[in-house]
Amino acid sequence: MRTVIHEVIADLNDVTSEIVLAIHWVGGVHTQLRLPKRRRGQRNATPDDLIEAVRQLALIANDAVIAGVLNRNGLSTGNCNRWTRERITALRSYGKIPVFRPQPDGIEPWLNLGNAARFLGISPKTLRLAAEAGEIEGVHPLPEGPWIFSRSKLTIQQAQQIADRARQNPKYPPGSHQNQKSLFPSTT
Repeated sequence: MRTVIHEVIADLNDVTSEIVLAIHWVGGVHTQLRLPKRRRGQRNATPDDLIEAVRQLALIANDAVIAGVLNRNGLSTGNCNRWTRERITALRSYGKIPVFRPQPDGIEPWLNLGNAARFLGISPKTLRLAAEAGEIEGVHPLPEGPWIFSRSKLTIQQAQQIADRARQNPKYPPGSHQNQKSLFPSTT
């Protein structure tokens, strides 16, 4: 760095609450960089709702996958950095969130949308529509992220009824209630 930068001068601007850096390059050019100054008592903490989303995602995914989901949703750390596996590990440690470990017997207590649909013997779209309609309990912590289902909730009678209904008429997945009126009235 010393071959291209001659010196860096830092100054505090209390009026704008900024740190002003003047970079003097070896070629004689000067660049000014302004950074926000942290105020007394200001924290760059991760929001509680994001910690809760990580808690839910840790039920079905490892730290690298969780980092990808958070980045895909445009979320950043408290310091405005992109998420990495290491940062998720640190957040889990801070929030006392257990690490995801696949079950040795292969019977996971929590399933993503694809695995839950396979467990019920229906399509993922059918299960997603049923969850969106509130017919079956599922968690969707982030808009651009996975659905999470409890295996125990998939064994109740209501879930089996959704699966039976889908198998009876596979062309039309059970996403709306049977008494819902049609937008287009019949012409007969």
